[in-house]
Amino acid sequence: MSNKIIQIEDLGRKDYKWTWDYQEELFQQILSVKVRNRREEKNEPTPNYLLFVEHPHVYTLGKSGDINNLKISEAELEKVEATYYKINRGGDITYHGPGQVVAYPILDLENFFTDIHEYLRLLEETVIKTLAEFDIKGERSKGETGVWIDVGTPYARKICAMGVRASRWVTMHGLAFNINTDLQYFDHIIPCGIQDKAVTSLNKEVGQKELELEPIKASLNRHFLELFEAEKKPN
Repeated sequence: MSNKIIQIEDLGRKDYKWTWDYQEELFQQILSVKVRNRREEKNEPTPNYLLFVEHPHVYTLGKSGDINNLKISEAELEKVEATYYKINRGGDITYHGPGQVVAYPILDLENFFTDIHEYLRLLEETVIKTLAEFDIKGERSKGETGVWIDVGTPYARKICAMGVRASRWVTMHGLAFNINTDLQYFDHIIPCGIQDKAVTSLNKEVGQKELELEPIKASLNRHFLELFEAEKKPN
């Protein structure tokens, strides 16, 4: 039975490892329902989740990433008060930190569609539609997942990174949207393994010192539900 109801949770600021463990817990919960349905010929609906979170300074490397794209040592990580994890998503290295909105959809895609490429494009579209509310044209860059500005020019810059994991059509991990992000932290990595393009943030693009995160999360939430033709689970 298809279930297009999504439970939205705003976790506030949480440690990366705690949030990764929580994602895994929800991910396994959905997989367990699917396995039980097949084994026992049941039709129990699988839940879907969308988590919003802000992390302390942390670098994460995807399963196929290159550790050489992390340009500082363990001792230097301590100096900048950052941690590092090699994790089980796709993609290369990225940074999470204060002022960045991170969204982790943990969905059973069989409730929506079974196409991982469509899933990634809809995640991008969620951010593109949110940027449009600030009169900023977000774009896709061919062969480079995420959302960019001024694609095809010498000034191309990434404003949202993405990396996901999917198993039996259940997703985890997601997107990292730079809002008030301290962009100096990207100097310690080769973001997503891409050498020749810059990284930006929404507050920099609109010329404001700091933007409120709550309205931006609300916008992402609204566009996500519209694009996935889903409903928010009542509180």
